[in-house]
Formats: sequence, C-alpha cells, structure tokens
Amino acid sequence: MPDRRADPRAVVLDLLAAVEERSAYANLLLPRLIRDAGLDARDAALATELGYGTLRAAGVLDTFLERCVDRPLDRLDPPVLRLLRLGAYQALRTRIPPHAAVATTVDLARAGGHGRAAGLVNAVLRRVVVADWDEWSARVTAGRPVIERLAMRYAHPSWLASAFAQALGEQPSASSTSELTETARALAADDERPITHLVARPGRVTRAELLAQSDGAPGPWSPYAVRLEHGGDPARIAAVRSGAAAVQDEGSQLCALALAEAPLAGPDAAWLDLCAGPGGKAALLAALAAARGARVHANELHPHRAELVAAATAGAPVDITVGDARELPGDGRYDRVLLDAPCTGTGALRRRPEARWRRDPSDLAALTGLQRELLAAALRLVRPGGVVGYVTCSPHLAETRDVVAGTRPSIVLDDARPLFAALPELGAGPTVQLWPHRHGTDAMFFALLRRAG
Repeated sequence: MPDRRADPRAVVLDLLAAVEERSAYANLLLPRLIRDAGLDARDAALATELGYGTLRAAGVLDTFLERCVDRPLDRLDPPVLRLLRLGAYQALRTRIPPHAAVATTVDLARAGGHGRAAGLVNAVLRRVVVADWDEWSARVTAGRPVIERLAMRYAHPSWLASAFAQALGEQPSASSTSELTETARALAADDERPITHLVARPGRVTRAELLAQSDGAPGPWSPYAVRLEHGGDPARIAAVRSGAAAVQDEGSQLCALALAEAPLAGPDAAWLDLCAGPGGKAALLAALAAARGARVHANELHPHRAELVAAATAGAPVDITVGDARELPGDGRYDRVLLDAPCTGTGALRRRPEARWRRDPSDLAALTGLQRELLAAALRLVRPGGVVGYVTCSPHLAETRDVVAGTRPSIVLDDARPLFAALPELGAGPTVQLWPHRHGTDAMFFALLRRAG
C-alpha cells in the first residue's frame, strides 16, 4: 500500500472534506496540507490541480454523476461522493487517462478505509468515462438556452453566468439565439488556473529586486506588479517572507493606485481605508501616502482581520481602528477614502475555487443594502472636494453600477477611465470594470465619486 502521506490524491480528499465540513477556504488550507504531507514539487502541482479543479467543477460534476448513480447523491456517504467527484474530475478534465483515473480512485477508496464502496466507485466512474466533458455538457443541456449551455461547459452556476453576460452587455434571455461570444470568453478565463500576482511595496522593495528574487515577469499594468507565470510558492521569496512584497492581484493594485492618483484640489494629508482587512490595499496606500507626507487611517470591523492589517502595514504611517465603518466619526475629515466593500467575491472565482457553489442570488439583497450604507458613510466622511473610490471584487451589476447610481445629487461620478489609461477595453465609462479575459486580473470594479465642494 502506498504511503498515504505522500499521496497527492489523499491530500486532495482531506482538502475536499475540510471545505465541505468546516467551510474552509481552499486557497488558504491547501498549501499547509501540501507542506504537512511533504509532497515534492511535482506531486504538489498535481494536488493543486486536482484539488482546486474538483472544487471549481463540483456543481457540474454532481450533475453528471446524478446520471451515473442509481440513487440520489445525498444518500451517498460524503467521503464516497468526494471520491466520485475527484475521480470524475481526473477523468474528464485532466490529461490523466480515464482508465487510470478510475483505477487510482478505486485504490484510494480502499486505502482510505472505504473498501466496501470500491465496487460502487468503480462502476460509477466507468459510466462517467463513456463520454468526455464537452459531450456530457452537451447531453445535459440539450435544448436549453445558450447561457445554460455555457454555464455547464465552463463550470459556473447559471445565475452567475447570466450576471456575467449582463455586465458585459450581452443578453442571456431564454429566447436569445446569440452565441454570447464574450460571455463565453469570460467564463472560460474564469475557469482557468490563475497566475499568482505579487506587489512590490514601494519604499520596501523595487519591482526589479522582486523580479530577481522571484523569476517572475513584470505585470503589464501596475508599476508594482510581478506575475509568477511559471508558478512557484510565493512563501519561498525573501521579499514576501519579510513583508516587503505580498500576494496581491494586479487589479486590486490598480484600484488602490486609481484612488491615490485621482486629481484632487486642496489638502491631501488624510486618507481612509474604510473596510481595510486583510490589508493589501491599505499597505499599498500607506506606502504611497508616506511618499507624500500623508497618513492613512485603516478601519476594520473584525479584530482578527485588523491584526492582518497591522501586520501588512507595519512601520508605515497608519492608524488602525476596529469598528463598524457606518458609525465611524469624523464627518468631512478625509481627503481620499477607499471603500473596498464586502461583496459576493464573484470577481475572484479563479482564486477561490469553492466560492462559485457557495454563493446564491439570495445573498445579494443583504450585501447590496450594506454596500449602499457603507458608501453613504464614505461620502459623509470625505471632505467637500474629496474623492471616494468604491471598489468591489464582483462584476454583478447589482453590486457595482446600481450601487453608485443611487447616490445623492451633490455627488459627482467622475470618469475613472483616465486612471486606468494603459488598459484596453474599458468601455463607455464612467466606471471601470476589469475582467480576467480582457486584462488578466480579477474582475474588479472601480467607481470614483467626488463630493461637491
């Protein structure tokens, strides 16, 4: 019997169990599981592909498995269902030969103490491998609207695929005969393994130094971005270990930079990050503020996230408070305010593989209400003539354009596109929506609001 500690598939099963049973975040847990198991680079890469991939595809895999199992999936023992998902993913979405995917999954069932289920696993997976992913997708969605076919093919819930289409200006209606070409590109990009992005924090490490340490490539848009196009563990990079650099999507960097570079008349000494945790944008703003003699106030609701902000901004001119941003005092005190609002996070699904199946359209009502309240607080706290950058990691119109459209007449919505001038395909403005398929970033949204002086 192989050593379970060195088996990348066993590590993946541990990951799937933790995500399902404890609502763990895969991107935070998997690196630790890999280290604890002592996997070498090759097996670590396999565990990453299988773990993140199975989670990304889970909802669709279940749809396929329902046609291959002789009972409702919720009547299977959870460990057996996880084995079936893992085996089906290997067979349908990797280069592992289907027969090998079946055999290794059956072996894994026996090694993990599920020998009585090995026959079921073998029989079900043999039914799965009679078709490939595209064939299964076509079978399941035959005669259904284009948007549902795209959602199945690219492993997204249909409601989310529809939201992407609407944000891109395409019509996902049931009667539409359009092929939704750009929506297909967006969903395909969202279903790919992401490249890790780093930020070289100004004043602590240069991008050239970070490039030399990381063997990465310069990000095309942010002057501080490095992309690890060949993979690798960021924790092995000296600048990351010291806090001089960090993992941060280039789109996130661009939003912080846009607020910092927005034209501003009058004083420019007091900046506020209203919802600062876990601290990536706050750290970049603090470095930029320090160079101008400004100071950043970082507020965070949750104490444990405030500790992360403190770690990210150590040594920078930052004041940290813990509390509800809607109750923060200091009306008209700040020159620049960043509101990185709590949202569905559907713009970063590539990096949070389990998230697409955890979210539901019913989540939107509470979130959009909170977003409007936080934006009202930001506009109260900024001085006349000052600017607010409203940011979400979501392309959903309810969380983006609809929120900023509801502000009062004394608030001017500036054209934010000049602050992202190097980027193509920014649309008609005045807001900016970034996309993985257009810009290689998370689907970040940015709006620049100015309080009338």
